[in-house]
Amino acid sequence: MNNFNQQFSQLLNDIEQEMQRIGLWQVVPPKPDAFLSEQPFAIDTMHSYQWLQWIFLPRMRAIIDANGDIPRNFSLHPYFEECLKEDMQVIIFLQLIKKLDELVKA
Repeated sequence: MNNFNQQFSQLLNDIEQEMQRIGLWQVVPPKPDAFLSEQPFAIDTMHSYQWLQWIFLPRMRAIIDANGDIPRNFSLHPYFEECLKEDMQVIIFLQLIKKLDELVKA
């Protein structure tokens, strides 16, 4: 695994651990219908953190496992910052999301 993929994979793990620490990680997945959304971030069927846990993280890990090309130049931080702006316990979580954005733009 190249250095970029290692850094990306580590950030995914760090995000997951932080989500668990602050109570955003869920044991039970959303209802199957929630995965059928055609909206960005499944905004109409899931909370932001649910989309991250159940769609984004598994897809990115599948790409890494398949030695595929990790997407570049995406920005998750503005969306999560807006969704979680009232929650003061997510500061580290948002910093990790921002680091992920910065990594894929480098």
